Amino acid sequence: MNKNIVVIGAGTMGNGIAHTFAQSGFAVNLVDVKKENLEKALKTITTNLDRIIAKGNLTEAQKNETLANIKTFTNLTDAVANADLIVEAATENLDLKLKIFAQMDELAPENCILATNTSSISITQIAAATKRPEKVIGMHFMNPVPVMKLVEIIKGYSTSKQTFDTIFELSKTLGKEPVEVNDYPGFVANRILMPMINEAIETLYNGVAGVEEIDTVMKLGMAHPMGPLQLADFIGLDVCLAILNVMYDGFKNPKYAPNPLLVNMVMAGKKGVKSGEGFYDYSESKKAEKVSKMFLK
Repeated sequence: MNKNIVVIGAGTMGNGIAHTFAQSGFAVNLVDVKKENLEKALKTITTNLDRIIAKGNLTEAQKNETLANIKTFTNLTDAVANADLIVEAATENLDLKLKIFAQMDELAPENCILATNTSSISITQIAAATKRPEKVIGMHFMNPVPVMKLVEIIKGYSTSKQTFDTIFELSKTLGKEPVEVNDYPGFVANRILMPMINEAIETLYNGVAGVEEIDTVMKLGMAHPMGPLQLADFIGLDVCLAILNVMYDGFKNPKYAPNPLLVNMVMAGKKGVKSGEGFYDYSESKKAEKVSKMFLK
């Protein structure tokens, strides 16, 4: 594979994916519909590179090279003209992803591989929006992308062995540990993680213990680096809700039904770190501020 990479979506995952490819020497076109999102993404990447420098794992020259490898675009046509791989990292919304993949299929070179960073949606369904389903694959990075080693590589029904092998080996060149996963709702990571988070919310909803207490039990008792409610805030409560809905719709199993507290918090705009409030209050950097009492029974 050549080294022309396009990343669609400049949010948390998109800027992390762009950062990772650029630091590995790839030319990256980062695309977003809003110029301000692209500017914010570059600031985030710069900050994260400075943190790596502070730890002694990167030089100033390498930082400058990484930033020079990234170009920003608001026009998809211009961005994908010479793409070898496009990684879609837009919001976890099926209709949006289907629209983006139809556009990518129409505009990208014939040999370009189309990958999605979806955390739960069917690769087969996404691939059906294109005329190249054999070149569509899931490339599910973990957050924060520059730090986390895992990449779930998900084959759709029609994904070719050549496409899979190319992306599997490419992930290794990024310093990642790719894992082969089959195409079922939630894949592996979220099929196991989201029910745990949902059960933690259920435990809070039923008044068994408070936010801080639940997270402390999981951190100290199960050696988790972060409690499930804090992790949900970090992921985004809206993202957690979307993934649970995908699994609930896909399996028709009530164990995946999102807890009403999660639904209400998202409707109220309490989405976690990104909104400044979730199970914890981030607006004033408070460590154990319960903001969900109003939604309890």
